[in-house]
Amino acid sequence: MTKPFEPTWQSLKQYQTPEWYVDGKFGIFIHWGMYAVPAFGNEWYPRNMYLQGTREYEHHLQTYGPQAQFGYKDFIAHFKAENYDPAAWAALFEQAGARFVVPVAEHHDGFAMYDTALSPWCAAKMGPKRDLIGDLAAAVRARGLTFGLSSHRAEHWFFMNGGREFDSDVNDPRYADFYGPAVPCENSKPGDREAWNSRDWTPRPDAAYLEDWLARCCELVDKYQPQLFWFDWWIEQIVFQPYVQRFASYYYNRGLEWDKGVAVNYKNYTFPVEAAVWDIERGQLAGLREPFWQTDTSVSRNSWGYIEGHIYKPSAEIIGDLIDIVSKNGALLLNIGPRPDGTIPEEEQTILREIGAWLKVNGEAIYATRPWVSFGEGPTQVADGGFTDGQARGYTAEDIRFTRKDNALYVMTLAQPGAEIRIRSLASDKFDAGRIVSLGLLDGRALEWRQDADALVVRVPALAGQAAIKIVCTSLD
Repeated sequence: MTKPFEPTWQSLKQYQTPEWYVDGKFGIFIHWGMYAVPAFGNEWYPRNMYLQGTREYEHHLQTYGPQAQFGYKDFIAHFKAENYDPAAWAALFEQAGARFVVPVAEHHDGFAMYDTALSPWCAAKMGPKRDLIGDLAAAVRARGLTFGLSSHRAEHWFFMNGGREFDSDVNDPRYADFYGPAVPCENSKPGDREAWNSRDWTPRPDAAYLEDWLARCCELVDKYQPQLFWFDWWIEQIVFQPYVQRFASYYYNRGLEWDKGVAVNYKNYTFPVEAAVWDIERGQLAGLREPFWQTDTSVSRNSWGYIEGHIYKPSAEIIGDLIDIVSKNGALLLNIGPRPDGTIPEEEQTILREIGAWLKVNGEAIYATRPWVSFGEGPTQVADGGFTDGQARGYTAEDIRFTRKDNALYVMTLAQPGAEIRIRSLASDKFDAGRIVSLGLLDGRALEWRQDADALVVRVPALAGQAAIKIVCTSLD
């Protein structure tokens, strides 16, 4: 029987993004793994602890001893997930207003958080001795949320290569199947963004590694039926291209068999824009984009995984980013990092609940909306591209974003407004306003408004945080 999708770019360009995804807008990303045990630096601790001269290398020596005696593998015994409650996680994500959930199934460190038949180095057989991904999938679906997952296995080809440069357990053949090839790559200098983004690293992964990568990805698809499959940047490597096409065709065809809409996320230029959903890491877009896209970022500025010393973003900043992203036809995948015992830090729970409280009132302006002819207006310039969210954006109440649904135009401010909202894009000679209500007034009372020559002016009640109003129109041309 001929499959609808073949492993070619021409065939994969027939792909259509599922409606649940375009409607959902907001998801939770979860970086949880053995790297949470040292809780130092960030989730790249397993790489950096083997790179001489780094903070992580020195911290490891002082805290745990030489890497030949206590290596990354030795954290497995301390990763117990003894307080892991996937039902409580799922309840929190629902309370946060998330519509989809994407845990990391395997990070660059090579320790699978699921029950794999392809390696003994997994949470089902070591450490927690539990299928952490499978348990969460069941809990998430029980709440009516969509389940996805991510694989960072591609980067494992080189990830531990610093351990080749000195006496460490990376060189012990007993652990070769865990630490991976750990191949020293000419392009892998720390801090060199151009080198990191090279599409042609040398030496290249061999066929055995690439086939294993493909087998692991397909195992995740078959075992957990994720509706979103997120990949990090390294599948962009030239040698991965035929394997990426084989995976995408397999996954898309499986989605058709399940009668479920599925999606692949990719960074940079791995896929043609028609064949998957583009993802921007820690960044946004300056303008509206077709087709649909996504930002992935974290509640923390300095780490994706659990560490001591997080620098957290305020929830208002994240809500502002969510509004901006959705107005430009995107979705936000927001990351949290649980502790090694399986509990979610209280600060992160608070952030999620505050976002959920805003969405409970204003979600009508977010969920199942589509972009208007203009994404918005205001003085704050949003930087275009990845790795631009290191600093707060400084949104003001004059920064306004639009979405639309049926005959309604939604207007949202990116900061708390005063007594009035002035919307210059809706001046009297440009827009015929109808009934206007605040989503914060649950009784549906109309708001007072007037149209000046240079703006539509709406009087709003005293509101905490970003405001959202709904303008019912006869036409949204």
